[in-house]
Amino acid sequence: MILTVTLNTALDITYRVPVLRPHAAHRVTEVTERPGGKGLNVARVLAALGHDVTVTGFAGGATGRVVRELLPVSIEDALLPVCGATRRTVAVVDTRTGDTTQLNEPGPLIGPAEWSAFQEAYEDLVADADAVALCGSLPPGVPVGAYAGLVRTARAAGVPVLLDTSGEPLRRGVAARPDIVKPNADELAELTGSHEPLRATQDARRRGAQAVVASLGPDGLIAATAVGRWRATPPTRIHGNPTGAGDSVAAGLLSALVEGLPWPARLARAVALSAATVLAPAAGEFDRAAYEELVARIAVTGEATAA
Repeated sequence: MILTVTLNTALDITYRVPVLRPHAAHRVTEVTERPGGKGLNVARVLAALGHDVTVTGFAGGATGRVVRELLPVSIEDALLPVCGATRRTVAVVDTRTGDTTQLNEPGPLIGPAEWSAFQEAYEDLVADADAVALCGSLPPGVPVGAYAGLVRTARAAGVPVLLDTSGEPLRRGVAARPDIVKPNADELAELTGSHEPLRATQDARRRGAQAVVASLGPDGLIAATAVGRWRATPPTRIHGNPTGAGDSVAAGLLSALVEGLPWPARLARAVALSAATVLAPAAGEFDRAAYEELVARIAVTGEATAA
């Protein structure tokens, strides 16, 4: 079982309009709703790849009930109820250009008792997990060092852990030595102070991460690991809705880790899933036909080194 943690779950709402114009009324041609937040997106992709997945985190209020009702039956629900209301995110897609405008609400305030209950539940879930993904922002009330503690819990249980967050939670989490850290280019630069991706990934490893896989958007991924450095790029520039593309990268990396694939194959899967997510009509989904066509065409360059 793969465990994904989404402390700041969301209901992802996608509006599609013919053309998005500022200061104008729009007729929406299509509306979709999906359980969201980074870890839930990761879980959906993992389940579609055939893995057993359990999701945990928080869900509250009427929006939280909708999130739980919309979870696929293939995903085990271990979300904890809270008093506050789960947030919503709104993506407005301009169907002419494929460009997306994103609006994100804040999350609910998590009380000390709710956080303590989560930590106890998480420790029990980790004991049965093959791998863990810790994903996304922290809702108000959760300590800024929360991910560092959750990384240490997983490592103490001998369970590999992927961390995908930003800012101070990322800085503290990296110091706890997660197996994989997956920042985007901006998050990596904020962490290390370097805007040169190769140097920044190596610096992030020195700060504690066992492996760093940085997303370069449409230009693919760059990875620095204990056994080598690689770059993976798609065959063409992909246009569409990027919502959830980074989460598909995390799902690709984690699924390949559990399956025991070597790093070049992990990166090829991650890039293909990311591109197929950009091409999907709804946030947090991926186009399976596009993924299967793309995965063999991902260019992975680099070299293995001694551990």
